[in-house]
Amino acid sequence: MLDRHHLMILRAVDQQGSLTAAADTLCLTQSALSHSVRKLEQQLGTPVWQKEGRRLRLTQAGRYLLRLAERLLPQFEHAEAVMQQFASGERGTLRIGMECHPCYQWLLKIVNPYLQQWPGVDVDVRQKFQFGGMGALYGHEIDLLVTPDPLHRSGLVFEPVFDYEQVLVVGPEHPLYGQPQVEPKQLLNDTLITYPVEPERLDIFNSFLTPAGCAPRRHKQIETTDIMLQMVAAGRGVAALPRWLVSEYQQRLPLHPLQLGKSGVAKQIFLGLRKEDVETDYLNAFVELARQYNQPPT
Repeated sequence: MLDRHHLMILRAVDQQGSLTAAADTLCLTQSALSHSVRKLEQQLGTPVWQKEGRRLRLTQAGRYLLRLAERLLPQFEHAEAVMQQFASGERGTLRIGMECHPCYQWLLKIVNPYLQQWPGVDVDVRQKFQFGGMGALYGHEIDLLVTPDPLHRSGLVFEPVFDYEQVLVVGPEHPLYGQPQVEPKQLLNDTLITYPVEPERLDIFNSFLTPAGCAPRRHKQIETTDIMLQMVAAGRGVAALPRWLVSEYQQRLPLHPLQLGKSGVAKQIFLGLRKEDVETDYLNAFVELARQYNQPPT
């Protein structure tokens, strides 16, 4: 019964002062404008204005609708402008899900320059999807998934952004400190510190220890990288992390990285997104910027 164009008519008449001027502003004929208002009044069962000579005086109902128009129409106009920005890839909220604990610090290096380049786009990082990133991507709960272990499925695209090596990191009191590499059996008496992830999803297990039939004496889980490496430096255990991340912490902690076995463990970080979004400008811009930060500073 009440439509947006009715509110636009009321606002235009109030701003222009007459039906003729309002009709010109709205690109309507005066008769079409008058007919639209008469039909509205019939549907409402009450007049919205009364003529006083050449002037129009709003009724109480008309004043209510004018106040409504002054509140709602600017919101409609703003929403339309935002939708145009969405359509042109100039605006949005980039929701990023993390399946890579140490990559959070790498991500921080990208966010600041990205926000400067795309002032109309907000960034929201969601770490709760560490264990369900694929479902969140399919369900449109996130727009990008940062993962070292992509699962190639229909409707998804995974873009590689940088390569890295997974290494074992030990503190200065560890017997292997200063050695170039480590073998699985050398960790049998160690405490292995990892992020709170199932062992079968950890590279140190599925690419190094488990194939050799070995396991550490103790497995301890810690959520934060800072505390994990403080523990390693203090001789409370060893950890497996990207070499680039260990290199950053070596500037302030006595840490030493060792290659995992003779061949090492090579990994890649991928950004996953839906195929339907691959043409979205601000998503593509983030992927390209991520590639520029493919080797975090050491």
